[in-house]
Amino acid sequence: MDVLTLSRIQFGATIAFHYIYPPLSIGLGVMLVLMEAAWLRTNKPIYHQMARFWTKVFALTFAIGVATGIVMEFEFGTNWATYSRFVGDVFGSALAAEGIFAFFLESGFLAVLLFGWDKVGRKTHFFSTCMVALGAHFSAVWIVVANSWMQTPVGYHIVGEGMHVRAEVTDFWQVIFNPSMVERLAHTICGAWSAGAFLVVSVSAWYLLKHKHVEFARASLKIGLTVALTASLLQGFTGHISAQGVAKNQPAKLAAFEGLYNTTSNAPLVLLGWVDEKNQRTVGLAMPYALSFLANNDLHKPVTGLNEFKPEDRPPVTASFIFFHGMVGIGFALMGIAALGFLYFRKDKLHERRWLLWILVFSVLGPQLANQLGWFAAEVGRQPWIVYGLMRTPEGLSAVVKANVVLTSLILFTFIYFLLFAVFIYLLNDKIQHGPHADDLIPSGKLALPEKK
Repeated sequence: MDVLTLSRIQFGATIAFHYIYPPLSIGLGVMLVLMEAAWLRTNKPIYHQMARFWTKVFALTFAIGVATGIVMEFEFGTNWATYSRFVGDVFGSALAAEGIFAFFLESGFLAVLLFGWDKVGRKTHFFSTCMVALGAHFSAVWIVVANSWMQTPVGYHIVGEGMHVRAEVTDFWQVIFNPSMVERLAHTICGAWSAGAFLVVSVSAWYLLKHKHVEFARASLKIGLTVALTASLLQGFTGHISAQGVAKNQPAKLAAFEGLYNTTSNAPLVLLGWVDEKNQRTVGLAMPYALSFLANNDLHKPVTGLNEFKPEDRPPVTASFIFFHGMVGIGFALMGIAALGFLYFRKDKLHERRWLLWILVFSVLGPQLANQLGWFAAEVGRQPWIVYGLMRTPEGLSAVVKANVVLTSLILFTFIYFLLFAVFIYLLNDKIQHGPHADDLIPSGKLALPEKK
């Protein structure tokens, strides 16, 4: 394989593996805030036990996430050196802001969250938990800012010539609030909340199936299913808003998502099917008028087709179609699973439905798959541009890195990431098998309430 293909595989594989962990950290951060808030409000020991148990899981995901994210910075500077030079001014400001507003906030309070249970008061610890969760969200903000600028670049001008050409920031606030940033951020955050909530739901359902830690499982399900249902519903709403943004700013991407070759009024939305690229048509079950409504909030307004663009400016159609529909299908499935679980839980009949508990156990995979497919759809649908309309993907490659070097590092990264994933699964399983510690039902140190005289 050539250096371009290998570099794309390497970056896609490393970021896909990394992207398992930040959504879990963001989602679990929200869960920890809700659990500690419930403890402060009710003073029920079970919520203290929940917060301490899930803090340990949060720490594991945070540590693996940090370790796996470092590699991408080196890939920017080696495999994609020309791209890094071109976007350095824009990305430099966004990533510096992430370091100042997100990483320092998150890491600064992380020690109190992890080790301050018996050393600080309840409100101080709760404040630290809130700051860690806020820092995780801020980190997502600045990463999405940088990635969204690649999708819809504004607030810049081009300076330099030849190998030294680059985009220079002219309006920092335009860079931050570029046309796709807000809707993509909202959609990404909802996906992260869903990932954290369904992890809590999955483990809790497992405990109910095994008749272990029943009170803990019920309390965790109460919060987990509420957040899972809320996040799933918001995911659908933000997805609709995001699709409208894609229709406006990247019409070729939306056309590839739906395999739409000809500009069509009353455009149908394909629910299930496949793309026949040879004959330029999509075959399958479709909902009339729905794509026009999704893109324009109008049942009859035309949707731009792929034939409006030169062949060299079109995204890979089949891959974009599969990734997009896979994401949407899983998203609707998660809505149904969360709603069904919430309904039976409210009726106090969930423990009687073992089939549903098993579905909830495996539901933890749903948000992960949907998040991965959503990222694939967004990035593949942007092709052939690495910066939309400004730089094509092959133009971003380093001029000196060779294919054999990339292949060697790809093999090494795959081996190391396999080991990291094995360690993560082993440690996570160990914590789940051990379960919540009985001593955590009785807060000690400064977290204990003062005795009444």
